[in-house]
Amino acid sequence: MLKLQIRDDYIKLGQAMKLADLVESGVEAKLMIQDGQVSVNGEVEYQRGKKLQDGDIFEFDGSQVQIIARKV
Repeated sequence: MLKLQIRDDYIKLGQAMKLADLVESGVEAKLMIQDGQVSVNGEVEYQRGKKLQDGDIFEFDGSQVQIIARKV
Protein backbone atom coordinates (compact mmCIF):
# COMPACT_ATOMS: atom_id res chain seq x y z
CA MET A 1 0.00 0.00 0.00
CA LEU A 2 1.30 3.43 -0.97
CA LYS A 3 1.34 6.06 1.76
CA LEU A 4 0.71 9.62 0.60
CA GLN A 5 1.83 12.32 3.02
CA ILE A 6 -0.06 15.60 2.84
CA ARG A 7 0.81 19.02 4.25
CA ASP A 8 -2.70 20.22 5.07
CA ASP A 9 -5.64 18.77 7.01
CA TYR A 10 -7.09 17.25 3.83
CA ILE A 11 -6.54 16.71 0.13
CA LYS A 12 -9.20 16.37 -2.55
CA LEU A 13 -9.55 12.96 -4.16
CA GLY A 14 -8.64 14.12 -7.69
CA GLN A 15 -5.52 15.87 -6.40
CA ALA A 16 -4.50 12.80 -4.41
CA MET A 17 -4.80 10.61 -7.49
CA LYS A 18 -2.49 12.93 -9.41
CA LEU A 19 -0.02 13.22 -6.54
CA ALA A 20 0.13 9.42 -6.27
CA ASP A 21 0.86 9.23 -10.03
CA LEU A 22 -2.25 7.12 -10.68
CA VAL A 23 -3.49 9.53 -13.36
CA GLU A 24 -1.77 12.09 -15.55
CA SER A 25 -4.30 14.92 -15.26
CA GLY A 26 -7.20 16.28 -13.30
CA VAL A 27 -9.46 15.56 -16.26
CA GLU A 28 -8.44 11.90 -16.26
CA ALA A 29 -9.06 11.70 -12.50
CA LYS A 30 -12.49 13.29 -12.95
CA LEU A 31 -13.47 10.75 -15.61
CA MET A 32 -12.28 7.76 -13.58
CA ILE A 33 -14.13 8.98 -10.48
CA GLN A 34 -17.35 9.77 -12.35
CA ASP A 35 -17.19 6.33 -13.95
CA GLY A 36 -17.24 4.70 -10.50
CA GLN A 37 -13.71 3.30 -10.72
CA VAL A 38 -12.48 4.81 -7.44
CA SER A 39 -13.41 3.83 -3.90
CA VAL A 40 -12.74 5.62 -0.64
CA ASN A 41 -12.68 3.60 2.57
CA GLY A 42 -14.29 0.67 0.75
CA GLU A 43 -17.17 2.57 -0.89
CA VAL A 44 -17.40 3.81 -4.48
CA GLU A 45 -16.92 7.59 -4.61
CA TYR A 46 -18.29 9.81 -7.39
CA GLN A 47 -17.06 13.23 -6.16
CA ARG A 48 -13.58 14.26 -7.24
CA GLY A 49 -13.73 17.01 -4.62
CA LYS A 50 -14.18 14.47 -1.81
CA LYS A 51 -11.92 15.57 1.05
CA LEU A 52 -9.52 12.86 2.18
CA GLN A 53 -8.05 13.14 5.66
CA ASP A 54 -5.48 11.35 7.75
CA GLY A 55 -6.07 7.60 7.68
CA ASP A 56 -8.41 7.55 4.66
CA ILE A 57 -7.65 4.90 2.04
CA PHE A 58 -8.62 5.17 -1.61
CA GLU A 59 -8.35 2.50 -4.26
CA PHE A 60 -8.02 2.77 -8.03
CA ASP A 61 -6.94 0.28 -10.68
CA GLY A 62 -5.61 -2.23 -8.16
CA SER A 63 -3.65 0.34 -6.15
CA GLN A 64 -4.39 1.29 -2.56
CA VAL A 65 -3.25 4.63 -1.19
CA GLN A 66 -3.41 5.71 2.45
CA ILE A 67 -3.48 9.40 3.33
CA ILE A 68 -1.00 10.40 6.03
CA ALA A 69 -1.19 13.92 7.49
CA ARG A 70 2.17 15.42 8.39
CA LYS A 71 2.34 16.03 12.13
CA VAL A 72 3.36 19.53 13.11
